[in-house]
Amino acid sequence: MSGTVELLREALATAKAENRAALIAYLPAGFPTVDGGIAAVKAVFDGGADIVEVGLPHSDPVLDGPVIQTADDIALKNGVRIADVLRTVREAYEATGKPLLVMTYWNPVDRYGVERFAAELAEAGGAGCILPDLPVEESAGWRAAAERHGLATVFVVAPSSRDERLAKITAAGSGFVYAASLMGVTGTRASVGEQAAGLVRRTRATTDLPVCVGLGVSDAVQAAEVAAFADGVIVGSAFVKRILDAGGDEAAGLAAVRALAAELAEGVRKRA
Repeated sequence: MSGTVELLREALATAKAENRAALIAYLPAGFPTVDGGIAAVKAVFDGGADIVEVGLPHSDPVLDGPVIQTADDIALKNGVRIADVLRTVREAYEATGKPLLVMTYWNPVDRYGVERFAAELAEAGGAGCILPDLPVEESAGWRAAAERHGLATVFVVAPSSRDERLAKITAAGSGFVYAASLMGVTGTRASVGEQAAGLVRRTRATTDLPVCVGLGVSDAVQAAEVAAFADGVIVGSAFVKRILDAGGDEAAGLAAVRALAAELAEGVRKRA
């Protein structure tokens, strides 16, 4: 398998052709267990997600808020490994045929081996990687490996990014651009704010890549609000919280994330 980046492009292009935003869900691998995490990914696809980001749990997730940190802690205590992350991608891809990316901090990839990680992610059916803490200036080695294996490299832009910085980041990226709508960590918020729309506008001025917004969306109303100006709506903490709130009842957790995906899928089609 040589990567499924084309599936990622198709999912984003299909959403655009349907005059809506794509729904992108985030779930950490190994949470609540490896098998439970795979089932959760399948459930959000079943509910209506177009794309799923599989998180590689990290002991110091600087971008993530308390909900995702809690899930990461559970996964790490259960002994989750990169092999489990790749297995999550493989089994979810084989079951659904939908695009999956891995979202990870750079250190685990660097330690594992850049070429090895890219090759194994592509072999598992992964479409690419989101690397929130890898500076563009230090990314050439990874991008070369990703290109060899047909993987997208998604970079994160923030409201603090100046226009010339945005241009540099978007020129190096592929697949889509991840626009962090608010400064700070991930987590659900009362409103995603005007800042996100301004960031999308500025980012679009530098690239033809789709611009997808994350950090703060938790319900259909917010999804519709973001879908009005973004190519994709990224939701993570709200899904993780549904599983945590199920209190270890796996069936209830799966039903809850499937229902949330359906609600959000409806939201991205409304474009407030």
